[in-house]
Amino acid sequence: MEQLFNKVLQVIVRCKDCEERKANIRVTIELQLTTSPVHKRDLLVRLTDDIDPYFLFNLSISEEDFQSLKVQQGLLIDFASFPQKFIDLLNLCCSEQESDSPRFLLHLTCQSPMLEGAASFSVVETNAFKHLYHLCLRLVQGSDKEIKDYLAACLSSLKAEKQAIESKLKKTEDDLSRQLSYAQQTLSEKTKELEKLRSEWTNQSSSLSSRHLQELQLEREKVVELQSRFQRETEQLRQELESTQKKSLQQLQSRVTELESSCRELTEKKYKNESIIRDLRIKVVGSEEECKRSKQQVLTLRRENSSLDTEVHEKERLVGQLQMRVAVLEQEVKDKDMLMCRTKEVLEATQHQKESVEENVESKELQLRKLEATVKSLSEELIKANGIIKKLQGEVRGLVGKIKVKNTVTVSQEKVLQETQGKLQSVEKDLQITQQQLITKEEEVSKLREQLKMTVQKLNESREVLKTNENVINWLNKQLNENQLSRKTQSPESLENPSVFSAATGLKAQFHPWPGKPAVMEAELTPAGRVGRTDNKPLLNWSGFKVLQKRQQHPSLQSII
Repeated sequence: MEQLFNKVLQVIVRCKDCEERKANIRVTIELQLTTSPVHKRDLLVRLTDDIDPYFLFNLSISEEDFQSLKVQQGLLIDFASFPQKFIDLLNLCCSEQESDSPRFLLHLTCQSPMLEGAASFSVVETNAFKHLYHLCLRLVQGSDKEIKDYLAACLSSLKAEKQAIESKLKKTEDDLSRQLSYAQQTLSEKTKELEKLRSEWTNQSSSLSSRHLQELQLEREKVVELQSRFQRETEQLRQELESTQKKSLQQLQSRVTELESSCRELTEKKYKNESIIRDLRIKVVGSEEECKRSKQQVLTLRRENSSLDTEVHEKERLVGQLQMRVAVLEQEVKDKDMLMCRTKEVLEATQHQKESVEENVESKELQLRKLEATVKSLSEELIKANGIIKKLQGEVRGLVGKIKVKNTVTVSQEKVLQETQGKLQSVEKDLQITQQQLITKEEEVSKLREQLKMTVQKLNESREVLKTNENVINWLNKQLNENQLSRKTQSPESLENPSVFSAATGLKAQFHPWPGKPAVMEAELTPAGRVGRTDNKPLLNWSGFKVLQKRQQHPSLQSII
């Protein structure tokens, strides 16, 4: 026997010629298995009333009976799932039985005026349109034998519950009796200890009270004398302390005002330093851009030098074709090579200067970062100093409040004043240290400004050097081109007059590159033109005359030479 459901449900009872009434009826569903001679399963449905022991309705449904029930009521489930579905419907009725308008209801209808004979037990769903009957079971009233068996089972279950409860009660009584005995023993021991402690306490309290009374009398006499003396001394001390405290308060207020003014000045200096640092950063960025531009210019100069090299090679080819001018052209090519080497040396010197300038700029950036970190640390120290000043102001206010107390303040006031003086001295030392640090930082900033100015000047000088080098290179290129043109035009004359070639070869241009200074170019006219001349004609030949004309036309080149 396996019990599947056992609950008390609210059921609407309907009898013939009687009004409807609601009753609380216990519904039990059990599954009975029989193994002889064939395995069978029967579902037992029982309705009972806990108040009325003679109320009993039974129904046993076998698999064959369920098939006829399924056909009659149009069920769509099997016998295996029928018990669970039936229990689900009963649970729905149980959940909605407390609502005002329940949706699922249980009806028990009987044709007799009393609940006798057969009765139908149905599950009804109420709807706005009609009542839907999900299931209707035909129950039979239990016979006397069934009622007796049911009551006997109830009595046996009650007896078993009674015996279990009695055994639990005995166990609890035994436990409680043990606990009571233990508690009583502990209480007796504690009461004895309390009595001993009370007796000792009474003896000690009596002896102490007698001693204290004698001491109190002596001390009262002493206190009367001391009060008279203390009042005189306190009046004098009050007057002195009031005068000293007024002076100290005035001094403290003046110091506080000075400290506030110094803090304001420091904050203003801080903001000024920050603005100066920003300007310096902007200048450094501009200098970096100018360095990039100068690098680009150097690249263009290198490209021009490479183009010049190609032109030189082409000219050498022309010299190979012109066999008559081989000697003169070889000397000119050597001169050009010397000039190119010197120009390269000048360019290398300028590159070294640029690299040094870039290294200086990087070091200055590191110094600026260090200065920013120091400025931040100084700002944090200033914030700490402001907090200390606020604390001192609060302590001064507490001292003013303590002055009003008249009886036991003298000793405490002296200690507090000493502590405040020590704190004020420490604060003054901190302020002096911060002022010295600010002065040192300002000096460092001024040094950095001077260094930046020097770097800017060096950059300007390097730019001027580059410009002068460019001018010199352009002038040399023009001079070379003009010399070539003059040689082409004077080639037949030069064959007749070897003095012209000697004069042309006498033209020399030299660079003297010095580190940190603009390159110097020298042009000389050798006296080769004078060889073999006995007449009164001018001493300069044609090529020397052209050089002099170019010097007169370009005064900047005269200054360079």
